[in-house]
Amino acid sequence: MNDPNPKAASAARPAVLSLNINSKSALYAAYMPFIKQGGLFIPTTRPYAIGDEIFMLLTLMDEPARLPIAGTVVWITPAGAQGNKNQGIGVRFSADESGQAARNKIETILGGHLNSSRPTHTI
Repeated sequence: MNDPNPKAASAARPAVLSLNINSKSALYAAYMPFIKQGGLFIPTTRPYAIGDEIFMLLTLMDEPARLPIAGTVVWITPAGAQGNKNQGIGVRFSADESGQAARNKIETILGGHLNSSRPTHTI
């Protein structure tokens, strides 16, 4: 039987993004601690909408393993944004174990830098 709406099946699958963050300063700029479950800003020109589900494979600096993280788009910075901000999306980590493990790992790496006044990709 043919599916009358083939887009519906593909829309249910989250987008998969591979993200490598190679330095503490890049992690600081991308991390969004002001989001309840934690999240990351991902520079991208690909169009997304608020609420889109994302699956990330995150590599942090010298860590050998990639962290699999499910999330949801909660922030969009369009092309040509004010203040020369990079175009991209903010992804809130899921409340499940993988999302919270990623948040804990990132906050451990950043430690005292979380309260810095240095600008980030989002604020």
